Amino acid sequence: MELRSARFKSAARVALFDPELQEAMADNRHFAAHVRRQVGATGSFQALRDEARAIKDHTLAHLDHYLERYEAAAARRGVQVHWAATPEEAQAQVLAICRQAGARQVIKGKTMIGEEMGINAALARAGIQRFETDLGEYILQLADEPPSHINGPAIHKTLRQVQALFHEHHQELGRDEYLLDPADLLAEARRLLRQRFIDADVGITGANFLVAEDGTHVLVTNEGNGDLTSLLPRVRIVLASIEKVLPTLADAGTHLQLLALSATGQPLTSYTSIYGGPADDGPEECHVVLLDNGRSEMLAGAFRPMLRCIRCAACMDNCPVYNWVGGHAYGWIYPGPMGSVWTPNLAGLEDTRDLPNACTLNGRCKEVCPMQIPLPDMLRELRHQQWQRHLTPTGSRWGLRLWGALARHPALYRFASAMLAQILRRVAGSRGRLRRLPLAGAWTVERDMPAPQGATFQQLWGKQQKRDAP
Repeated sequence: MELRSARFKSAARVALFDPELQEAMADNRHFAAHVRRQVGATGSFQALRDEARAIKDHTLAHLDHYLERYEAAAARRGVQVHWAATPEEAQAQVLAICRQAGARQVIKGKTMIGEEMGINAALARAGIQRFETDLGEYILQLADEPPSHINGPAIHKTLRQVQALFHEHHQELGRDEYLLDPADLLAEARRLLRQRFIDADVGITGANFLVAEDGTHVLVTNEGNGDLTSLLPRVRIVLASIEKVLPTLADAGTHLQLLALSATGQPLTSYTSIYGGPADDGPEECHVVLLDNGRSEMLAGAFRPMLRCIRCAACMDNCPVYNWVGGHAYGWIYPGPMGSVWTPNLAGLEDTRDLPNACTLNGRCKEVCPMQIPLPDMLRELRHQQWQRHLTPTGSRWGLRLWGALARHPALYRFASAMLAQILRRVAGSRGRLRRLPLAGAWTVERDMPAPQGATFQQLWGKQQKRDAP
């Protein structure tokens, strides 16, 4: 997928004035509130968080050991493990497997690592037909769009848009009826995909967790398409990144509970499957392609906690910025707060400089993250790196320098802030609100700014100190 993160500001402005997107994102805000209620009603949630964090921190500290242990255990099951340092290497490995299998048709489940690898485009270039089996991904295949959410890839689409897509594309298959009911749309997709499952030569899925002790992998879905994609074709390809490994199946059980609760508010997802190799569950061949793509470097620095992420999407579902601009504005695979950390680390800070600043630092993402990832701290670290590397816009640098100069002279700072408060109060007049602010027009495009109503905090504090003095 093309990196478009450098255009976040312009994409966000377009998104704010897109009525269809705003309608769809309003539904996501209601869904996020439902999930928060379910999490709040789970008394063991904090204990699960602490246990999962400890497991993951231990695993990351010994990641090389557990990856080698996983590879050896998987090999005993007849699974071939392939290592890829870059997305290009992963593409080449997947295509080689498909060619060796003589694949003409591939079915595919939802996999964000597959998006990161660029598998869809690679298959198309190789002339291999790809059929998405996750309903959201199927909708996006019709629309020729990338996902906008890591769990609900088509969450940015309204029902009207889905109806129109089905009507437009299914006419080519001889189905002229304009379907309105969501259940009818689902049944239509199921009918069309059923034969694809039977005809496919290769099935490609992701993996939620890899288990080092026995070489299995865990896959969760709410549609069952993951099981059909894994079991019916004669060749199975599993795409995963190196941080998905966990020491034991019991450790995976702890993370599964957190994943389901934080992603959808369920005790467990509808389909939770554990897969081995050819001798265990059906396919003639089973391959696992493990992608690094910068994660080894993250292990050694301030961004190691990001590798605890279990892709639940709680951070983005509760992010006020994501819920207004949607996922496509972030311009790459991972949107929202987690994407604002992942993307600069994986794709480079130079081309993603807007993302660490696409945040109000309200801290809600850290509060809801089941793995207790300090997302605001890492976004601040990225902003610091931008400053150090002179990637911060010139206007912002001069503004911060001016503020710093004032802050180093308290008397001058108090005088300047008091004068500014009086000026803004006079400009606001009887309305008490400012429609525009010099050098800060973006703050008042959609809202008025309340004007100062009297003395500054420092003036009030000084008066209180004098009253309290003996």
